[in-house]
Amino acid sequence: MSEEYRKEYLERYKDSAFVPFDTLERFMKETLVKSGVPAHDAEIVSDVLIESDKRGIDSHGIGRLKPIYLDRIEKGILNPVTKIDTVKDEMATALFDANDGMGHVAGKVAMDVAIRKAKKYGIGMTAVRNSSHYGIAGYYVTMATKCDLIGITGTNARPSIAPTFGVENMLGTNPLTFGFPTDEEFPFVLDAATSVSQRGKIEVYARLGKDVPPGWVINEEGRSETDSKKILSDLTSGKAALAPLGGIGAENAGYKGYGLATVVEILSAALEGGPFLKALVGKDESGKPSPYHLGHFFIAVDPEFFIGKETFKRITTSILEELRKSRKAPGENRIWTAGEMEAEAWNIRKETGCPIPPALQKEISELTKKFSLSFSWPWE
Repeated sequence: MSEEYRKEYLERYKDSAFVPFDTLERFMKETLVKSGVPAHDAEIVSDVLIESDKRGIDSHGIGRLKPIYLDRIEKGILNPVTKIDTVKDEMATALFDANDGMGHVAGKVAMDVAIRKAKKYGIGMTAVRNSSHYGIAGYYVTMATKCDLIGITGTNARPSIAPTFGVENMLGTNPLTFGFPTDEEFPFVLDAATSVSQRGKIEVYARLGKDVPPGWVINEEGRSETDSKKILSDLTSGKAALAPLGGIGAENAGYKGYGLATVVEILSAALEGGPFLKALVGKDESGKPSPYHLGHFFIAVDPEFFIGKETFKRITTSILEELRKSRKAPGENRIWTAGEMEAEAWNIRKETGCPIPPALQKEISELTKKFSLSFSWPWE
């Protein structure tokens, strides 16, 4: 890790308080248990969320504990107790119904099954319907890479993305995520939304009081919108939508992101026999909040059934090394490969702890008081 990168990183979080990860993980588990989530399930949810913060992906960590999970449990649109039914279980495939429970719990079960099937048949694929937000997609593919397997996952989500040449939010941010084992200290993990940016990152900008860059969001007049707080409101009301990967229109190939988002929607709905597009808005016919009924898919592939695990990892590592060593653009001192930046973030954060910005500090303090928890925070 370069000292320049470390200084730049710490400067980015100069207004934040730093808290040890084990403290935050315990805090999340206790709030979830107080909300009715069984202790074992609360451990899984907390583990998924804290993994995001460890990797420096602040958009999907503890910042989402209250608005995405605790609030939805309180509203009665997310079941704290996750009952998973097996709809179908064949040789290399399985379909589950999560009954609107915690997506993290359903996701872990489904990927565990996919991994077990891949070890037996070379490939395993599972799908889940009637689920909920499952946190950072990269968590599930790294479950596979830790077993020297290839991992793939995707999920649909509440409508946020407008199709190319449209302004209506129709598709979710629908990540299509890949994980490959390597000979390095970290796997290759490409965890990316099929929009230019995801809602969680805009929430981070709003907490920091910053505008988002032009081209991320299109409003109902077809113009780019940048006010992060207004965007969050407009996304909910349908007055704005996220641009697909590639941006607004076709000039920068926004149709490619639109196409990939549609692929994920099909694999997350048609394969499961679940709802899709506007049916995932989270409201019933009368406009009252309702469960989201999301779908996920999980794939695990064992390279041993092809060229062998060790050969696969060696070649994958060589590809990544050659990419990083390639000629750099003027003024640039580093080329990254997917998963490397997250590994660097962890190398810093395991020493400093997790950065908590002022807006999130207030939220954590309020939850501590609400649930009568015994935590003392550095900002209090």
